[in-house]
Amino acid sequence: MSLRLNLNDAQTYLSLAPHTLTKPTAFLRCGVLNNLERYEHLSPGISIGFVTAEHLQKHYLPVNDAIQVDGRIIPNSSFIIALTHLKEDEYLTLDGKIIAQYKSSTKEIKYTGSPLIFLNNRWDLFKWNGQVLSEDYKLLTTNKVSNPIPESCTIIGDPSQVFIEQDATLNAVILNVKEGPIYIGSKAEIMEGSMVRGPFSMGESSQVKMGSKIYGATTLGPHCKIGGEVNNVIFEGFSNKSHDGFLGNGYIGSWCNIGADTNASNLMNNYGIVDVYDYSSQKIMLSGEQFVGLHMGDHSKCGINTMFNTGTAIGVACNLFGPGFFKKHVPSFSFGEPSRLFPYRLEKAIEGIESMMARRGKKLSESEIEILKFLCEQRELF
Repeated sequence: MSLRLNLNDAQTYLSLAPHTLTKPTAFLRCGVLNNLERYEHLSPGISIGFVTAEHLQKHYLPVNDAIQVDGRIIPNSSFIIALTHLKEDEYLTLDGKIIAQYKSSTKEIKYTGSPLIFLNNRWDLFKWNGQVLSEDYKLLTTNKVSNPIPESCTIIGDPSQVFIEQDATLNAVILNVKEGPIYIGSKAEIMEGSMVRGPFSMGESSQVKMGSKIYGATTLGPHCKIGGEVNNVIFEGFSNKSHDGFLGNGYIGSWCNIGADTNASNLMNNYGIVDVYDYSSQKIMLSGEQFVGLHMGDHSKCGINTMFNTGTAIGVACNLFGPGFFKKHVPSFSFGEPSRLFPYRLEKAIEGIESMMARRGKKLSESEIEILKFLCEQRELF
């Protein structure tokens, strides 16, 4: 009998905002895959539902007779085995905390498998990206044969740590796999003159532009276009940073666009701990990390030469431009420059979003429009 799981992030989703304002935690990318894809690879035939934020719940439904699982967990094969063996009167704990349970569970079972990674804060996404990417690489490439590496490319390290899917294109590229593997998805392209250090992955139909400098651990979702200098950043699908400029230690949501020569700081001038905006308390707090860059919510965009301070969080559906640095937190549906920031009208925001999506043959669903409308009406909270 296949596993039936409800991934629960109802109480924790704000710790991963702004990325979880439009979708449950399971859809966030870390490593090559997001958690939904990872569960499906680890347990074929699995049924997955969601217990999530109130404004998302009717769009992401739970399944019946399922184990409720902590949505912050990045699953591995040991965790799947533990869930498979869990009985209806049992609940699974780790370090005294419940991580999986049936509704009627009364008997504690301690998890003793391989260590689990928890996404406790939004910066954990890029912090754990290298380790998770390396595990995903094994999951996706075991017993598979890579396309040959073109003779025009230079490989530094073990060539077996480069995997090229069908119809991928790369020429005159330097690939360094001494620190981790490189996975190149189907129909992806790395243009000539680019330098890539693993761990690195790029999804289907993504593109690295000419002369790019990519440092690991970096992940590109499907249908992304990336150029310039990137260091330890995750891009969800259909997002672009096509030109020069620097991003480091950050996370860019879906359908975002980064203007030419945009730069985002990832390290404070005094080399101190980065302070960030906390969506739960709506206050500035210390992250505990020395490196935190830009976090940008879905459907947000910035113009050419935009500058972002260390640890900046941009909400959903923002349109930003102009000189100077933005504040640590820019609320969802904001329009303008640092000195003059206005609410972005829903209809104008959706017009811009649908123009971008139409170029890829996509359009907003009714559910997505409803979620965006809620966030626009509650923009001061998000």
